[in-house]
Amino acid sequence: MAAPSVIDLDLQSVRQQFPSLSLTVDGSPVVYLDNPAGTQVPQRVIDRTAAYWRTMNANQGGAFETSERSDALVAAVRQAAATFLNAPSADEIVFGPNMTTLTFAVSRAIGRELRQGDEILVTRLEHDANVSPWLALQERGAILRFVDIRVPACTLDMSDFERQLSRRTRLVAVTHASNAVGTIPDLLAISRAAHAVGAWLWVDAVHYSPHGPLDVRAIDCDFLVCSSYKFYGPHQGMLYGRRELLERLRPYKVRPATDEGPSRWETGTQNHECLAGLLGAFEYLAELGGSDRVVRSALVAALNRMSAHERALAARLIEGLEQLPGVQIYGITDRDQLERRAPTVSITWPPHRPESLARWLGKHQVFATHGDHYATELMARLGLADKGGTLRIGAAHYNTASEVDLVLELLAGYRPD
Repeated sequence: MAAPSVIDLDLQSVRQQFPSLSLTVDGSPVVYLDNPAGTQVPQRVIDRTAAYWRTMNANQGGAFETSERSDALVAAVRQAAATFLNAPSADEIVFGPNMTTLTFAVSRAIGRELRQGDEILVTRLEHDANVSPWLALQERGAILRFVDIRVPACTLDMSDFERQLSRRTRLVAVTHASNAVGTIPDLLAISRAAHAVGAWLWVDAVHYSPHGPLDVRAIDCDFLVCSSYKFYGPHQGMLYGRRELLERLRPYKVRPATDEGPSRWETGTQNHECLAGLLGAFEYLAELGGSDRVVRSALVAALNRMSAHERALAARLIEGLEQLPGVQIYGITDRDQLERRAPTVSITWPPHRPESLARWLGKHQVFATHGDHYATELMARLGLADKGGTLRIGAAHYNTASEVDLVLELLAGYRPD
């Protein structure tokens, strides 16, 4: 197999920045292809986190040096996050523990405005963190409708979406990229259709965030959520919301908390050390894009370079998997359509259980995940809910062609325990 085409990405330099990539177990180097469940972090993230504890570990609002440093850091991270998402204002960025917690918090506030019979559209592609918060609103009389998919490519059935969308639809919740099968829906088409009937658009960008530039203005979404542990940062969530909606909706919060700006949504003391690490992740991406400052052009350049490399790895992986008799690949496999998917490949290989395949790879220090990947509706739709789900292999920009080849070699030599 020919080496993949890597565009403007110095892999040796990239890999040197990730300490965990040098890990060995029983004398063998570790191969991280469990990236859809969380990426590794560069040294810059580690250094930023440690520096916070050493030099500014204090709560907010204090009239002393370490608190003022901490407040300045949070403001800098908020601005960097706005740049990362291309948000109009840093005041439209809300931080929280993770995407799931943020979604539940805002969905409860949205629920205060719903009336009996209002409808919410979600898709069969979703991680359950973009389903259960909306299911919970059935308690307030909301009706949840699911948009179907086409299998085995697992693309969104836009005809079904158009049939189900109506003037009763108050919100459309959709993934930017499926965490289980990689599908990237046409968000701009969905946004236009949703807004045409007066509905809000909620985008789960957790899985897409390491694989391409995020742009809330281009998508024209009303809300977007992601978590930085998927794009080389710490376990930290963030949310973009249109200013008028963040100001209009009423959050559940303690009485002394401010009612101004994004802080009204940030219940309790934030995880300042993780926010410091998040700034380190943005700085890493900016540097990869050729800048010593977190500027939009550098972030876009970095993510485009990363995406080109990852698509080449995904093509190599898919081509190799297609040579293994009996392997079923879920998601887009057409080489001319790989820009419509993330480099996350889910497979089944009857009669082998996905867990057995994952254990075989893990035994050889190649890490990949198995199960339903919290994509509950998708696994049910594919008939895999009671069959162990899928084996999921997900590349990141620090992975190499030789690592992909090793996976294929190990699967070809699979021997059940």
